[in-house]
Amino acid sequence: MKAHFESIQMIVDSTTLPHAIQYLSIRISEEIDVSDVMDRLDKGKGMLSSPEKLQLWDELKILSFTRMVLSLWSVTMLSLYIRVQVNILGRHLYVDTARALGTSHILEELDLIDRDDEQKFLSSADFLVTNAMPSLISDMQGAVEEVLKGKQLKDVITTRVLQETVMRVLEVFMSTGSPHHWVDYLMMPQDTKLSGTTRGSSDETVSKFHQLMVETREVLINTEFTNIVEISLKCFTDALVEEMETQTVAGGLATGKPLAKVLPHIEKTMNVITAEPSKNRFLQIIRDLPEVKLFFTLLYASMPQ
Repeated sequence: MKAHFESIQMIVDSTTLPHAIQYLSIRISEEIDVSDVMDRLDKGKGMLSSPEKLQLWDELKILSFTRMVLSLWSVTMLSLYIRVQVNILGRHLYVDTARALGTSHILEELDLIDRDDEQKFLSSADFLVTNAMPSLISDMQGAVEEVLKGKQLKDVITTRVLQETVMRVLEVFMSTGSPHHWVDYLMMPQDTKLSGTTRGSSDETVSKFHQLMVETREVLINTEFTNIVEISLKCFTDALVEEMETQTVAGGLATGKPLAKVLPHIEKTMNVITAEPSKNRFLQIIRDLPEVKLFFTLLYASMPQ
């Protein structure tokens, strides 16, 4: 069982997560494009009026922060969500196999997870990118606008101020709306409702799929998972800001730089945040957190038998 658990974690890191992160990176780049604003600022030098220039800079400020924080949140949540999914599915498959080996019934008579059902369950991880992205961007931008509304381009940004700003945006975003509203960015709400009225043989695979989705949502709204999310987001933020500090050492964040000069560095963070898992040190930091390791070990070991 331990060997099976370890092999599942490797599958997440080498197969499932790389596909999801690549898909996510492409979509964010398409949906939040800051290059147009930067081009207008660059080409408009000497021609733009002060109000026009200020408006473009303000737009760049909001878009840059939105893209950075949204990327950070999405990569963190997608990595945790997929790990939840794969551990739930892996535990079910392990138990099914053990039951099959220990029974005289033929496999067709056992309530095993159908291969199509398995694929449907795993592919549901694309929901964030394919369905939830517009509302996620809108809500994240709303949080960014609320937190940054008092910040001017001349304001000095230090490492600590940047870290606190990102954490404040995440706090506003996560706390706006009903409790656990953020789960609906990760999975379709109706997929969590068991179809208890139709449990005929033709509906077996659908019911199994819904069972897996219900179990997934139950994990996501659990207090322990919320704690893991908070720890992971903070560790990711701290590591990202530290890396930005080393990259801006010439005029450094440690002593402070005007917000206008920090924005280009913020704009460039997405490629680092959404790097493939094997080269993404932020994901590796989250994966190796003792609290995260313990959570997924217990999740795998405690699935209903």
